[in-house]
Parts: sequence; C-alpha cells; structure tokens
Amino acid sequence: MIETTISDRYRVEAEIGSGGMSTVYLAFDQTLERLVAIKVLAREISNDPSALERFRREARTVAQLSHPHVVMVIDAGEDDDRPYIVFEHVRGETLKSRIKRVGRLPVSEAVAYAIEIGRALEAAHERQLVHRDVKPQNVLIDEEGRAKVTDFGIARSLELGARPLTAAGRVVGTTDYVSPEQALGNEVTGQSDVYSLGIVLYEMLTGEVPFKGKSSMDVALKHVREGLPDVQKRRSEVSAALAAVVEKATAKEMANRYPSASEMVRDLEEVLAYEAARGQTEGEATAVLRQLPKAVLTKSSSRKRLARLLAFGVGILALALAAGLVIENARDNENASPIAADLSVIRLGERDAIDYDPLPGDRHENTATTSLVLDGDRRSAWETERYDTPEFGNIKDGVGIYLDAGRAVVARAIRISTPIESWTLELYVANTVPATVADWTRVGGGDLDATRKTFSLDTGGQRFRYFLVWISKLAKSPSGGFKAIVSELRLLG
Repeated sequence: MIETTISDRYRVEAEIGSGGMSTVYLAFDQTLERLVAIKVLAREISNDPSALERFRREARTVAQLSHPHVVMVIDAGEDDDRPYIVFEHVRGETLKSRIKRVGRLPVSEAVAYAIEIGRALEAAHERQLVHRDVKPQNVLIDEEGRAKVTDFGIARSLELGARPLTAAGRVVGTTDYVSPEQALGNEVTGQSDVYSLGIVLYEMLTGEVPFKGKSSMDVALKHVREGLPDVQKRRSEVSAALAAVVEKATAKEMANRYPSASEMVRDLEEVLAYEAARGQTEGEATAVLRQLPKAVLTKSSSRKRLARLLAFGVGILALALAAGLVIENARDNENASPIAADLSVIRLGERDAIDYDPLPGDRHENTATTSLVLDGDRRSAWETERYDTPEFGNIKDGVGIYLDAGRAVVARAIRISTPIESWTLELYVANTVPATVADWTRVGGGDLDATRKTFSLDTGGQRFRYFLVWISKLAKSPSGGFKAIVSELRLLG
C-alpha cells in the first residue's frame, strides 16, 4: 500500500509494523496536513465476520477513551472493502525498543512509566474495558518521554450483554505477560491487566521478562505455576516497597492481587515520592512527580526534609522512616534474639489484623479493636478479654490475633509493642486459616518481658500469608484480673 491513498485523504508513506490481523502504516493526512498512523485490516481476513467485528470494536473502544496516556483515535472507515483505523502519530519508540536499547531502566523512570500505564488502564477499566494485551510493545514513548498505551485490538468489554469474540478457553494476550487466568483460558477482569503491568514493571527494572521457555506454552504454564523470581536479587537497588508492589501486582491468586489498577497506581506514587526523597528521580519521573496528588506530595516533602538531614549525618533510619520502611535494630532488649539489621516492615492495612478464638472459645476476642495494632499509634491497643487466672480460667488454651499479609511472603521476624509485660506468646504461620491452633505451624515465641520486643520467625525462608500471635499466658492487669494488650504489631522481612 506504500504510495497509495486511502479514502482520497491519507497518503501511505511507510510501514510501521504488522501482526496477524493488521498492518500499521505511517501516512500523511492531506486534509489536515499532518502525519498519522493507520491500522489496516489484512485483506485475507476482511471477510471474517468475527475479525471484522473485533476490528470495528477496537475503533469504538479507543474512541471512548480520551486520556493523555492512551493513543487517540482520529478516524475510522473502509477503503476498497478494507477497514482501517486512523490514530494519532506518536513520534518516538515503543517501550520494548527502549528496554532493548538501554537495558534496565532507571528505577524512578520505570516507576513513572508504570504509573502512566496504570492511569491509562484506570481510564479503560472505568469504562468497563479490559486491554488484555498489556506489554511493552503496546506502549509508545513519545519525544517528550511520556508513555501512551495503544493496540486495544483484543480489548474486552465487561458490560453485561457484551458478546465475547474469543472462543471459550482460548488464550489471548502475549504469553510473556499473560496472567494466570488468561493462560488458563478463564474469564478476565481488570486484575488481568494489573498482572500484565506488574510483569512489564518487572522487565523495566531487570531488563528481561521473568519467565523463559522453549515455547509460548511453556512460558504460559510458568505464569500459572511458578513464583516470580525475586526482583531485588536481580537488581539490588530496588527498594522493599517497590518489590512489594511488583509482588502484589503479580500474585497468582486474584484474591491476593491488587483489586484495581488505581490501587496499584496509588502505591507506585508512594514509591516514586520515596525515590524523590532519595534524590533518585530523573527523566519522565520528574514530570510524573509534578502530577502526584497533594496528599502524596505532602508526604514527599517530609521525606525530602529527612533525606536532607540524612546527608548531614542524622542516619539511615530517618530516611527509612520517611519511606515507611522502618529498618529494625539488631536487638530490642537484652533477651531478644539477634535480628538482622536490614529488615524492613512488610506493609499491611489496618484491616489485615484479625482476632482468633477457636473452639472451645466463642470465636471472637474484641473484634472491633483489632485494627488498632496496625494503626501506627502505640497509644491505642487491642486487648484480650479479662480472665480470672493467667491460664484463661481453665476455659481454653489461649487466644490470639493474626496478620493477613494478603499474599504469601517471606517474613523473618515480628515486632510486638505492649503497655504491660510478663505475658507469654507463641508464633505460628499458615497459608490458609486453620480451625485449631494445632493445625498451624509453630515458628517461634517466648515471654513478653519488655514493652517492645522482636521475635525471630523460623520459617526456613518459606513464604506464608498468615502470621498468628497466640497468647498462651496472660499478665496481671492494672485494672484487675489477667489479660494481654497489644499496641502494635510489625511484620518484618
């Protein structure tokens, strides 16, 4: 089609790229005198009703999206029985080409691009549209360094009544970035795009995709069965907070994954603010920083102040506190087990603490106040009910409170703050919540002989989702009777 004119308007000048269904050309719009990109459906499948409808749906889909990080549709039509879509021409390169050219990207730049892609997906998901093929090849980096998502060719509407154009059980999407549910041919939601974005972020940070195999099927099965290689081992300067975002975005189980692109973007914004505090922002990260919500910028300002103090010798702890990644001391008191000084807090929400009172208990132990152990305020606390003896009045063996990490993680210690001493606990782990304490796996414990103490977790480096603090002996309460009180819990890894 080179040097031909489409619909007496678009003069085709060069081929940009091609795929199984279509070819993309660079063309000159003779009416508005500007360069455009035209995607033309392959002639051999133009008579396929399913392919034709999918192509037309792409035009309608992207036309609904007016967003700075989505490549804009300008026009659509047919010429000589060949459907076409006209897009804005983005001068620059694909994100894939950039990664191939420079290797792994600067950390702040990778985070900035992930934020921009995530915002584009937010806009699509708000309109009940799932991209289903998020990959660096479908992200364009313009001359100003901005990321723009393109190629909604296999996008799927989630609206009720939308007719699927792909046979049930057929895998769509590129297997290097395919979500486990897509690989299995199951129904997809916006969380599938979140997974793919997590893989794209991983590739930006490490310079390579996480899984390789002899065939696309091998790679797809690894997305279903194998855990993601540790991003921090492949690139040491990746912070624990950013590694946690990658891990949560790429969780195999959808229940453990970010429920939406917006929640992933929110955490990435926090990470970018942290990188700015470290003075590690460059390129597109600077532009994205200017667009961060006011609340994030406020936090960022305090981080910057602490980062400046760090330069004058206040110490690494200040920066870690500013980032919300508290570096733990080697010991909390004389009797504590030695804990590695490089541990940081595994981020949890206030709803991730749950009381545990199995039979013969009544299954509840001050349920309404469990969130207080994760609220960051040592003045508030969760406490057990009052009992007549340290051994729970011979009613039961104990009560507890457990943390739900939201995904299986490698945790090496747990820190406990309390206003009263001299009570005893045991620490357990599991990947499903057992009905009895006997079915948990014990990994530590001891006496609470200080108001703040860190206990090692003997997990052997294995990943667990649930972490139980089981109280087996109570302390004498100042108000009478016996109880245990927990002001704060911190899971460290």
